[in-house]
Amino acid sequence: MDQDSGKVVISLCMGSACHQFGVYGVLPVLRELLREAGVEDQVVLKGAFCLGPCTKGIVLQAGKKQITGINPETIRKKFQSQLLPAIRKQSGDPHEQPE
Repeated sequence: MDQDSGKVVISLCMGSACHQFGVYGVLPVLRELLREAGVEDQVVLKGAFCLGPCTKGIVLQAGKKQITGINPETIRKKFQSQLLPAIRKQSGDPHEQPE
């Protein structure tokens, strides 16, 4: 959670390995998914250098939750199954589903 804005910080790795995995194809889709889900005003999306597990595909971190294995083909499923619930939980959204 960003201390100044109270928003969930989403860091998307933009390092060299993630670049090779297609992060620039993921970024516009991620922005679209945040908008479509109506949570874009609850997050701060930031680029980051290496977030760690480079061999596991593109890495995204929402608060303390790290999501791996992201690529242009999996971003929609990972968003629905992992990222959106994490955003809702961290922001106190009443639509948050129990894990």
